[in-house]
Amino acid sequence: MRDLNDLGFYAAVVANGGFSAAARQLAIPKSRVSRRVAALEQRLGVRLLERSTRRFKVTEVGEDVYRHARAALSEAEAIDEVVSRVRAEPQGLVRISCPIGVDRVLGGALPGLLERHPKLRVQVVVTNRRIDLIDEAVDVAVRIREKLDTDADLQVRIVGRTSAVLVASPALLSRHPPLERPEDLARLPTVSHSDRPGLDRWVLVGAGGERVEVLHEPRLSASAFPILREAAVAGLGVSLLPEYAARELIESGRLVRVLPDWAFPQGTLHLVFTSRRGLLPGVRTVIDFAAEVLNLRAAAWEGVA
Repeated sequence: MRDLNDLGFYAAVVANGGFSAAARQLAIPKSRVSRRVAALEQRLGVRLLERSTRRFKVTEVGEDVYRHARAALSEAEAIDEVVSRVRAEPQGLVRISCPIGVDRVLGGALPGLLERHPKLRVQVVVTNRRIDLIDEAVDVAVRIREKLDTDADLQVRIVGRTSAVLVASPALLSRHPPLERPEDLARLPTVSHSDRPGLDRWVLVGAGGERVEVLHEPRLSASAFPILREAAVAGLGVSLLPEYAARELIESGRLVRVLPDWAFPQGTLHLVFTSRRGLLPGVRTVIDFAAEVLNLRAAAWEGVA
């Protein structure tokens, strides 16, 4: 491994145009600078500088070494910067976005996070639309996708897997014959997550891998899961909900799973964030917090699904 100190001495000599000027900048004796540059040349086995009492010139290979030395020293400075940021106290405003429903998961744990870090401020943007982190100044986004479609300039941290479930109120199901196959859904009204008019499509997968497509025209459609959840509880129709949005209502008996032997393609729960030299302590803290909270919940979701 090369001695970065010797590279630093050499870079200072070239940048200042001589040993005397470099020694003054570094506040060390000229003899030490000369000795360390000579030791560097000996280790490399090449002449980096042509020097005499009247002449100072950087050799061709010396120019190349200087260019790489500057890059190496810059990266070393970056390491120090990253470490100092990581060790600093989390503070300032961090903006995190998440889908509707996930906010309830994060919200229960946020007071504890802010109590541990009194200088940290958090703003939660709750939306189901795709957030542009850079244009909208969002530091971290929680996303759920069947396939990762993240931009190349964003970093991804996968948290877990999520699933969707078909649910309906016990009162609605009591008025209809039991549902045995996906095709039976045609007998019941539906409510669906959609912001487009007309038919909607659900794709169900059986235990043996059989895929069935169900086309339906929902009585109610919305882009917000709380609306669909309340509609399902009120008996308006069968609804397809993320497991995280329906679990408490299933456990309380207000909703019942429909066609439990049929599954929907799972989504990947992940965090995306911009990455430059190093994350600010506040951003890193929020990323770690969200990953921990959502990872615990995702494990529970997978166990139920």
